[in-house]
Amino acid sequence: MKKILNIFLIVFAILFQLKSFAEEKNYHKELITDWSRIFPDKNRNAAGPKFFKYIIDKKITYKDFIEFNKLYCAVSGSLIDPNSDSEFLYIKESKTNKKICGNYYRCCVPCSCDLMKYSEAQKMKYKFEDGFKEFYVLTIKNPCNKKDFPNRVNKDYFCDGEKINKSEVYSLNGRIVIGLLHNGKNCEKDEIDFVKSHQVTGRYCELRNNTPLENLDAGMGDIFIKLAR
Repeated sequence: MKKILNIFLIVFAILFQLKSFAEEKNYHKELITDWSRIFPDKNRNAAGPKFFKYIIDKKITYKDFIEFNKLYCAVSGSLIDPNSDSEFLYIKESKTNKKICGNYYRCCVPCSCDLMKYSEAQKMKYKFEDGFKEFYVLTIKNPCNKKDFPNRVNKDYFCDGEKINKSEVYSLNGRIVIGLLHNGKNCEKDEIDFVKSHQVTGRYCELRNNTPLENLDAGMGDIFIKLAR
């Protein structure tokens, strides 16, 4: 009897893990399925805000929200493999200029650097299916009055004239939300030191962020920077 019970528990555990894995994979599948809905012209350049708007408008739980936001790059607008690791970094908070630490899921190394230099973090409160939650989002200023708006980005996704197009992207305090800063919180000193000394967020980003715009060719090149600066 004990042996049968043990076998039953093992089978149950395996089935539960398979179910959880399948559910996790469905987030990615759903984004792929709805790609043409999110990007009708198939142009995802720097269009992380389109993903965020698509996700925040869904009737989902906070857990769903978190999982969906692990699967796209807020800087490039490209999808990310479900098994990707995050980058630990800090972002300047709007108004206070405090450093907010958290995890960022990106498609390539330069995107972390661009995010750290050209975006700002803001705390946001939102009601999901399981109640109100607070979290930090990544934002850029309104780009709609730029004379050098990048021509490889669909301006209609972001702008209605010189105003933010709120039917296409989500705005918070006059800024465009481009993605989620996972596990966002006020940085501790050792966390700041870790980011500054890291081979990517420290050494590489210092080099990239001090390179003249016309000489950038890695990652999104100058596309996101022109949009966000």
